[in-house]
Amino acid sequence: MTNDELQALVKTVSINVFKKPFLHQAEHNPRLRTTGGRYMLANHTIEINPLVLKVHGMDELIGVIKHELCHYHLHLEGKGYKHRDKDFRESLKDTSSPRFCKPLGAENKKSTSFYIYECESCELKYKRKRRINVQKYRCGKCAGEISMQTNK
Repeated sequence: MTNDELQALVKTVSINVFKKPFLHQAEHNPRLRTTGGRYMLANHTIEINPLVLKVHGMDELIGVIKHELCHYHLHLEGKGYKHRDKDFRESLKDTSSPRFCKPLGAENKKSTSFYIYECESCELKYKRKRRINVQKYRCGKCAGEISMQTNK
């Protein structure tokens, strides 16, 4: 789907669901990783993650568009447009918009690797996402020295 097709779809959804025109820009943003879309307060642009259509299909894409249009229309009307605001939650309910986007799958997740450390005295193992300075830290159980085991 091109940006022009997305723009036309957003305008159509805005008229059909909200009965109000969408007067700004809608575009794809492939840099979005963990979210389906976002509404930019400064320039009223709606950005949509292209993976939503690819992974979940048109129904989920329309749901994300409706969610972002809730932000858009409420912000322009001067009402509560944030997720925690009552106006926003009511608008979501009135338009049958999803509160959250479905997860975008494994292609968006970073691979998680862990560092394994072991106490040389009591052999207690520590699993950490980040490296630690083994000369600076001691075992929390027996205060023994810690050494790195493997990098998985």
